[in-house]
Amino acid sequence: MIKVAFCDDDLSVLKELSVLMDRYRVERNQDITYAAFHSPLELLSEVERGTRLDIIFLDVLMPGQDGISAAREIRKYDTSVKIIYLTSSSEYAVDSYEVGAYFYQLKPIWQESFYRLMDSVLRECRKNEKNSLILRCKTGITRLELDKLKYCEVTGRNLLLHKEDGEVLDSVGKLDDLCEQLKDYECFVRCHRSYMINMDYVKSISNKAVILSDGTQIPIPHGKYSELKDKFFSYFFRKNQTFLA
Repeated sequence: MIKVAFCDDDLSVLKELSVLMDRYRVERNQDITYAAFHSPLELLSEVERGTRLDIIFLDVLMPGQDGISAAREIRKYDTSVKIIYLTSSSEYAVDSYEVGAYFYQLKPIWQESFYRLMDSVLRECRKNEKNSLILRCKTGITRLELDKLKYCEVTGRNLLLHKEDGEVLDSVGKLDDLCEQLKDYECFVRCHRSYMINMDYVKSISNKAVILSDGTQIPIPHGKYSELKDKFFSYFFRKNQTFLA
């Protein structure tokens, strides 16, 4: 399900957006839920509570806090939500892209424009959803692209997810649950009760450890080597890799 938020101090605009969205999700047969917020503070409170949103329609000029500064705060908690600015002026267009805005839509917004915009942003959301993982981290909600994940390790009650660029995401959860979520991705293998690896980053395997491309060594339990070696060869054989005996 796609989750959308509308934020505008003008109640008539919120009503208009709600009507457009109701029509759109029926005519396009889309599974979309939405909520309306009358101020940036209301929206920020929702984001800070951990609510995950896919798309935000955000007015630029509002009393108390403008949409640009509100987006900067939102980005501290969610780096992947698609932000669409709604405004009657193009004055802040450059500023909007500094916070990674998806689009800058001038008011009034007509049905044809709204449908075209929603078609576009939904394609992007679906594409990101297919090969990504939504994580609740200490820094907020993060979308992790799966091909960037090298390995995951358990530490206490947390999961540390190591990315290819060296960044480590600290997320609350269980490795059992993560492995279940990723069971359809054959590149991810649980090689130890405390570790899951992405085989695309494996350099070599010994009877004691998996060596990743950056030199990281992941321990292998006694008796696990043969099973892991078979999975490794099988995976890369299907990817048409060449092996030298």
